Amino acid sequence: MRCLTMNTKQNQKNLFKAIALLHNTQEAETLFTDLCTPAELRVMSDRLGLIDLIKQGVSYRKIYEKTGISVTTIGRVARCMQHGSGGYDLIYKRLKEKKRNDDTK
Repeated sequence: MRCLTMNTKQNQKNLFKAIALLHNTQEAETLFTDLCTPAELRVMSDRLGLIDLIKQGVSYRKIYEKTGISVTTIGRVARCMQHGSGGYDLIYKRLKEKKRNDDTK
């Protein structure tokens, strides 16, 4: 496994800063389409798509049957939701809030 160098750590910080500078969904789509392969985008979007199903308490097997996403990936996302840095919960709450605001317009 490759060790993170100072340069890689700085590059990661710059990536996160760049993402934070985006103003809207279109800008995010433009950046991520350039930055990621279609497979990388699919994997990230699949993981975000699991949040709601896991929060609803749907079994891993049923999620797999519904989505085709591996039980291993489902478990990894669930574990991060429980013991991770809080990123999944943060984005889940913000997306729910945005949806509520959009629905009231």
